[in-house]
Amino acid sequence: MSAKVWLVGAGPGDPELLTLKAVRALGEAQVVMIDDLVNPAVLEHCPGARVIRVGKRGGCRSTPQAFIHRLMLRYARQGKCVVRLKGGDPCIFGRGGEEAQWLAARGVEAELVNGITAGLAGATQCGISLTHRGVARGVTLVTAHTLDDGGPQWQALAQTGTTLVVYMGVSKLDQVQNGLLAGGMASETPVAMIENASMPEQRECRSRLDEMLLDARAFELKSPAILVIGEVAAQTTLAEVQLSA
Repeated sequence: MSAKVWLVGAGPGDPELLTLKAVRALGEAQVVMIDDLVNPAVLEHCPGARVIRVGKRGGCRSTPQAFIHRLMLRYARQGKCVVRLKGGDPCIFGRGGEEAQWLAARGVEAELVNGITAGLAGATQCGISLTHRGVARGVTLVTAHTLDDGGPQWQALAQTGTTLVVYMGVSKLDQVQNGLLAGGMASETPVAMIENASMPEQRECRSRLDEMLLDARAFELKSPAILVIGEVAAQTTLAEVQLSA
């Protein structure tokens, strides 16, 4: 695994949700570039690696993406095995595709290793199945934070009939709420707001679309958090099954 960059998803936080492939890549890594949202506990799988923190979080001081690109390239050209360790999945709002393309254009081999995304893990921990026969036949993953800060087409998303899982939406709750209501989504549509998905400190707030903003303020919702919007957000069945097992 020399002279290669692995773009690895560390999952949402629970270190037990790492894949075996991720553990193998970490075990052979010489340099690990780690994001802020990665649980430091996963670093036990790479005790001999140099760890470089390259955090990127909304509203906080972040490592420039261009610098991260150059750093990956530098170590790869030195013949090092590099792991770029990302929270969740590298291809779900993780810039994995962008980084893989950038490296490939410069002749550096890169391999993507999937991780469990926070929207899935957080929902499951709260007893929510994102798709459910007779309730939701699909799921749409969307970020409230876009490159041009313009936001997605909430009115169009309101008409999809799928469960909406919104990432990076805490600072945009008013836009999410107003856009979906304007698009015709029912005001009583269930909402689950899930903070710190899969971690011991995970919290959840159940609400409905027209009350979401007020409930989030009362709950003091903070990032990182995901929103699950749709009829499945009223479910607690999975949690009840887990508790009774």
